[in-house]
Amino acid sequence: MYSFKLSVGTVSFCGDDMYTNEAIATFLEGYGFLPFLYYMAPFAIIHNANYNIYGAPILNQELIKGATIIVPRIADYLDKKCGEIDELIALQEQMIAQLTDYKQSVITEAVTKGLNPDAELVPSGIDWIGDVPKEWKIVPLRYIGRTQNGISQSGDYFGEGFPFVSYSDVYKNYSLPSIFNGLAKSSKQDQKLFSVLEGDVFFTRTSETIDEIGFSSVCLQTVEKAVFAGFLIRFRPYKNKIDKNFSKYYFRSNIHRAYFVKEMNLVTRASLSQELLKSLPVLLPPLSEQQSIATNLDTKCSEIDSLIAIKQQKIETLKDYKKSVIYEAVTGKMSIGETP
Repeated sequence: MYSFKLSVGTVSFCGDDMYTNEAIATFLEGYGFLPFLYYMAPFAIIHNANYNIYGAPILNQELIKGATIIVPRIADYLDKKCGEIDELIALQEQMIAQLTDYKQSVITEAVTKGLNPDAELVPSGIDWIGDVPKEWKIVPLRYIGRTQNGISQSGDYFGEGFPFVSYSDVYKNYSLPSIFNGLAKSSKQDQKLFSVLEGDVFFTRTSETIDEIGFSSVCLQTVEKAVFAGFLIRFRPYKNKIDKNFSKYYFRSNIHRAYFVKEMNLVTRASLSQELLKSLPVLLPPLSEQQSIATNLDTKCSEIDSLIAIKQQKIETLKDYKKSVIYEAVTGKMSIGETP
């Protein structure tokens, strides 16, 4: 149905049998192009309108019937052109996935084998870790720091006040952002119990899906008067046990998340308990080696992230191009014989 009086150009599909008034033109199915017409009609038919003395468009059945809509050719063209663009977008997304996997492999190799290819390796005794450098220690997380669940409050506690570290802040970042969108009306007692200090590591604790459990993010600089969400666990290392920049990569490695997934129980919601987290085996190179590994990974991961950013920008450009192709075609601003 197409409105050609008052709200000229408004279109809608009729979902049931009904009567219309004289301001509505009805198009009947018969050539299989109604879905296309739904998008095309607001642009195409209005070009055939006359205008009254006030500049408002005037349409009637004859003017509507006289509108030119080259449906099959445009539809076929858009199917082909948009399909080509979608293929290019899919290719960029595939490249991003490959780069992301490569980044993970670089991280895992560095935090489990070190940087020295000639280092003597010995069995770790842990299947999913394999051989490790002889001088490294393997210690359950419970012996190198303390854990704490985050704060849980009702909705009116949030939205204003002091910095609040959210689930999203951890899930999306290897290290906590410098600016937080979340705010909470935390008390001094809250800020002491749920503090966010330099070197703290936060883990996603609970989610609807097991795939989002065990992601970590490290606090590289103390956030004053901040608290953190109840869907997170804070791990606070003891002094001189693990370098904060090494933590940034070590705990973000997929091999540790695989351990969580294997060990945790999935009921209605996936959940990582403190006890399971504290049982996680942690590889500890000497502190100086931890720092060297972190510096090396900063460089390599930065290069990979730059390549990913370029691919993401290409995707946005292709999406904008697709929108422009559709708009130019359906508004008649481009001849279908032209190559945009």
